[in-house]
Amino acid sequence: MKLRVLAMISLAAMLLLSACGQSGIKDALNWELADFTYTNQENKEFGLKDLEGKVWVADFIFTNCEDVCMPMTANMKKLQQLAEEEGIENIEFVSFSVDPKVDTPEVLKDYGSQYSADFSNWHFLTGYEQEEIEKYAMDNFKTIVKKPQTGDQVIHGTDFYLVDQEGNVMKYYTGLAEIPFDEIISNIKALQ
Repeated sequence: MKLRVLAMISLAAMLLLSACGQSGIKDALNWELADFTYTNQENKEFGLKDLEGKVWVADFIFTNCEDVCMPMTANMKKLQQLAEEEGIENIEFVSFSVDPKVDTPEVLKDYGSQYSADFSNWHFLTGYEQEEIEKYAMDNFKTIVKKPQTGDQVIHGTDFYLVDQEGNVMKYYTGLAEIPFDEIISNIKALQ
């Protein structure tokens, strides 16, 4: 009987410790991101090194998007507000442009301003070639970005990605409709 109790306690301890390895996030993905340095809406270099030690949420958008990007950006703004209301510090938001030729820093700043983005912790990135962002998105976030041969509407995913302080994608969530805001905020707190 003592052995059985001891075995149960050991098993419980192992489960607890393994959960700690995932920073308290159930089914964490742990996708390691490759280094990057791009240009933000202030026309300044911004990259993975600037996000070290911080939890961040990323998405992929473009400014002349005719459908999904407007609600995604509004949802990211709401998430930024919720994080502030919850008193969460050391959180950043990153929107990668999937149309870098059109989305200059000035265009991205104007776009973010339309949503009252707080630029102190929300970075709109550009400054790369189309092929580079397509490859970076697929290799690191496992999502498609593809600019068609004709037309100006870029194909891209609509998820929000939660990234930990070491630059690992921990989880992703829909960024378009029925956003699990409570779950995202809870997971951000779990990583803090």
